[in-house]
Amino acid sequence: MAHPKDTLRNKACIVGIGSTEFTRNAGRSEIHLAVDAAMGACADAGIQSEEIDGCVRFGSAGAAPVEFATESDVARCLGIPNLRYFVEAPWGGGACCATIMHAAAAVTLGLAKYVLCFRAIRAASGTVRYGRPTTIPMDSHWSMTMPYGFQSPTSWVAMFTKRWMYETGATREQLGAVAIVSRENAVRNPRAMFYGRPLTMEEYLSSGMMCDPFTLHDTCLENDGSVALIVTSADRAKDLKQKPAYITGVGEGTGWDSYCMTSFYRPEIGIPEMEETGKDLFAMADMKPSDIQVAQLYDAFTSLVPMQLEALGFVKKGEGGAFCEGGDRIRPTGQLPINTAGGMLSEAYIHGMNGIAEGVRQIRGTATTQIKGAERVLVTGGLGVPTSALILTKGK
Repeated sequence: MAHPKDTLRNKACIVGIGSTEFTRNAGRSEIHLAVDAAMGACADAGIQSEEIDGCVRFGSAGAAPVEFATESDVARCLGIPNLRYFVEAPWGGGACCATIMHAAAAVTLGLAKYVLCFRAIRAASGTVRYGRPTTIPMDSHWSMTMPYGFQSPTSWVAMFTKRWMYETGATREQLGAVAIVSRENAVRNPRAMFYGRPLTMEEYLSSGMMCDPFTLHDTCLENDGSVALIVTSADRAKDLKQKPAYITGVGEGTGWDSYCMTSFYRPEIGIPEMEETGKDLFAMADMKPSDIQVAQLYDAFTSLVPMQLEALGFVKKGEGGAFCEGGDRIRPTGQLPINTAGGMLSEAYIHGMNGIAEGVRQIRGTATTQIKGAERVLVTGGLGVPTSALILTKGK
């Protein structure tokens, strides 16, 4: 039996990216946002929307639905005659790179020719907050914690961040460096919510406390918007409009005994899901962390950046905070540039799909903060939940 790295590596490409504006009030439905982004992705790829015959969308986060624009809604609005392949990827932000994995498998196996992957969200103006509906079902897990104030991702991630900081000696200033570097990149990005609005360490440290140790600038944006991507086979990609971004590695992982962003009962409360994902990811790509030239790391909270550096093997456990200190190693001229469009801290919160789009731009050479010679880009999914990651390259 062939190993997945032999059957999927460089067999599929992202050939189209599209997005809406990122705003606090889009003034239209999730379906409308998804269609607008999809039309942009089709134009970018140089194909007609009717050529799409596959679709991957976000599914659910635990018991709660996440994506309110269904594949049939979007197909009908795009004039797609028939979807031969359609699936959902669950777990909110953990799903972003998994959508690309499904699409890559579909086009490689001949189940579809052009697969649309999308996320449409109205986190600012709709009925969803923090990627979850405002009324979360009180099932057996949540009922143990919700009555006592443990009610949002901010409090959940703050809990295991506090533990990580205690164990590693990481400081608020080190987390602040992540926020500042992301903002520096967003300042140069006209798409970003924080375009032209810099952040200083003084402003970061004096901002209002959300949930210790997180202050205002440690948490991701809440906004409306949509991002869509089109995946096809490497053979078809050669004849299309844009330079293809080859899907060289993909991976998913749950870790052991995973509960949504809490996982009280594991020996390690943090993000072992990403550690497991990274093993398959680098094996499929036949790479090691030092091969990566730029990383779009899922940054719903600042602490998740240094924690991912540890989980993925860029640094040893306990060294992630020190790596980020001062920001020089993660700036565009540093050892590992991160989140070059501003990430979810400063560009937009689209459950990580905007990070994939930025990864494609780095491969094309069209990013607003372009890393010179970028040929190998890592993108990661949401943390503290079953997650996914991918590596994009220029191919052979």
